[in-house]
Amino acid sequence: MSTSRLPPRMRGLVWPLLAELGLAMAIGVAGTALAARHSDAAGAAFAIASQVTAMLFLLFRIIGAGVSVVVTQKLGATQLDAAQRVARAVVGASSWLGGVTALAGWLAAGPLLTLLNTPPEVMPLALPLLKTLALATLFDAWNAAMASVMRAHLRTRDTLLVLLAMHVCHMALAIPLMFGWGPIAPLGLPGYALALMLSRMLGLGLHLTLWRYQLGIRLAPADWWRLPRPELSAVLHIGLPGAAENIAWRLAFMVSVAAAAQLGATALATQAYVLQVMTGVMMFSIASGLTVEIIVGYLIGAGHLRAAHQIVRRTLLRGVLVALLIAALAALAGRALLGWFSNDPQIIVGGSLLLWLTVLLEPGRTFNLVVINALRAAGDARFPVMAGALSMLLVLAGGSWLLGVVLGWGLPGVWLAYAADEWIRGLIMWRRWQALAWVPHARRARKQLVPLVVVEG
Repeated sequence: MSTSRLPPRMRGLVWPLLAELGLAMAIGVAGTALAARHSDAAGAAFAIASQVTAMLFLLFRIIGAGVSVVVTQKLGATQLDAAQRVARAVVGASSWLGGVTALAGWLAAGPLLTLLNTPPEVMPLALPLLKTLALATLFDAWNAAMASVMRAHLRTRDTLLVLLAMHVCHMALAIPLMFGWGPIAPLGLPGYALALMLSRMLGLGLHLTLWRYQLGIRLAPADWWRLPRPELSAVLHIGLPGAAENIAWRLAFMVSVAAAAQLGATALATQAYVLQVMTGVMMFSIASGLTVEIIVGYLIGAGHLRAAHQIVRRTLLRGVLVALLIAALAALAGRALLGWFSNDPQIIVGGSLLLWLTVLLEPGRTFNLVVINALRAAGDARFPVMAGALSMLLVLAGGSWLLGVVLGWGLPGVWLAYAADEWIRGLIMWRRWQALAWVPHARRARKQLVPLVVVEG
């Protein structure tokens, strides 16, 4: 099958995904800027609470990573009823997983912030923010699962519209709740989190409407808590290794956040502002990775392995070139970009250096974002976490602490550890793809969908 014969909506997946990521980045930047209006300590509190929430959110990858691959494979094999059963199953799984995560985040907010060496002047601001954000994770779990199913059905424009509605609602509520308006007393950072929760409720309502009228899926009351074993087994076969890889990376990354916190509130704020800029830098690579996951899953389900191999190679080449270009432009505009967040000369100078180091980092990250998603979609889900765990532990986590704190290189040392880890893992994944070691996994996945089929090699 030639990739030129893919459905038109599939060929255009990357642009709605890119717009989604751009909106998410804009909200992250806006939230950081609003927090920084109070003080750099508030900006640091927002950053560290957001990192903990992102770590909790990765638990949903157990469901999200698996459902996207399984649904696309079943759709590629024209098994529409089976795809709907999987969609219903992940709603119940998301209820349990999201509820447990929300409760754990609320109860463990203080110990988690202490574990990350949160500075004393930041802790009183970060604690109530994190507790409120934790409660919103249940709605995030539902929305993430439902959006993954929508994307697998190539409804990326619909998911974009839902995201747009959520973010508009979020910002419209965040400003009056944070700073006060009329009879509304200013709530500060918890006001931002409360607005986020309300916007996620809106998103859930919109997703339920789209599922009903676009996908023909009407959820029964039992679907919200039921855990059907056959469908979830297929999801977890892909999702558990995918989530393990993401969780391992996030835990290693949190060590680097703790290293930055050890350097003081100014370093923590600098890291937070640069990471916001980097989110924009890697948008195209993230969108490319998500698109590859959907397309490769579809092609594996249809039995077209050669086309999957070709599209990954082309996407990776394009992604590396775009990553280099965008990272270089961000570094050139670094002082102006960082000036949106802070007027502190130390933060602007230090952050500008980090953005130049990002030019080295981003091409390596692109290998991971594109190739790991392709391996997962092909059914080769365990290799990325097994092969990358040692680099995450020693290079990302250990290197951040060694270079940044022990040797006294500060944040540049942390960024060099980031770059080394991304390149090591990225090249390992690329070698795996080029050696066609994923092909037996893809053949096995295809045979499970359509027994006794002759698969194109």
